[in-house]
Amino acid sequence: MSQQDKLLEKILSGTSDTDIPFAQLWQLLYRLGFEERIRGDHRIFIKPDVEEILNLQHKRGKAKSYQIKQVRAVIIKYKLGSKNDVSL
Repeated sequence: MSQQDKLLEKILSGTSDTDIPFAQLWQLLYRLGFEERIRGDHRIFIKPDVEEILNLQHKRGKAKSYQIKQVRAVIIKYKLGSKNDVSL
């Protein structure tokens, strides 16, 4: 199991939302096909066919827990990361 698979599993489980490194979350979103824009210290992620816009900001190198919940909701809603979507 790759590091990205482990991270996706960790996010989907919802057991450690406060312990997700921001850099790893950025890599995961990039591999899921999201495009990134930067505005100040905010990272804005968009993807065609995904209605939601993910506006993320890190705190001491970690992703904020409420933002992990938003990412999880988008991954589940659009079934991202499945074998048919992207090979992680």
